Amino acid sequence: MADDRLIVAMDVPNAVAGLELADQLGDSVSFYKIGLGMLTGGGLALANELKQERGKRIFLDMKLFDIGATVEAAVRGLAQFDLDFLTVHGDPHVVRAAKEGAAGSNLKILAVTILTSLDRTDLDDCLIKAGDIPDLVTERARRAFGAGADGVIASPQEARAIRALPEADNRLIVTPGVRPAGADVGDQKRVATPASAVADGVDHIVVGRPIWKAPSPKAAAEAILSEMLSPQASSPNH
Repeated sequence: MADDRLIVAMDVPNAVAGLELADQLGDSVSFYKIGLGMLTGGGLALANELKQERGKRIFLDMKLFDIGATVEAAVRGLAQFDLDFLTVHGDPHVVRAAKEGAAGSNLKILAVTILTSLDRTDLDDCLIKAGDIPDLVTERARRAFGAGADGVIASPQEARAIRALPEADNRLIVTPGVRPAGADVGDQKRVATPASAVADGVDHIVVGRPIWKAPSPKAAAEAILSEMLSPQASSPNH
């Protein structure tokens, strides 16, 4: 049986490749992420096909950031597609606008804290205030929850601290940057294994390349699912 705690990132070139991947994964995967890279390759059509025709859950990873009125309008339009998750940047004014746009729908708004591909040197280049990344991520998560976010996107390395926040009660933690032991980390800089991410209180993990680049994507997905059910994944927080 599929476990929707695993979200497979469809970072493939277009909707045709996405449907081929879904065919390969079959019933082993129930939740897919479609991001900006797929948008011009039929991403919304793919989302609709997977949701309406195949009964899958869909995470649209747009990381929206703009003035409030624009974010609200964009989210209101996207909410018509019966999606499950949508990302916006974690700035409170963006989160509040997104929640207004999602009103009346089942769409959950996830706030991006700090991208898992960034380290402190990158933040310095972006003029982000001084401080350790875990502390900054936790503070951004707290503020996003305060603005109404249904959940946050953070690396698994910050999950335990976020889960400990009083504001995190009944909120989601979704983590990219999850790699099976021995896998190539690619452009990710703050990573953890599926078992340790689950043990630290994560609700969903997002995995892309280790699955879709594998000789057998289905076998790779099933191995990750097994790890998520292992004793090492047990958490005192759950």
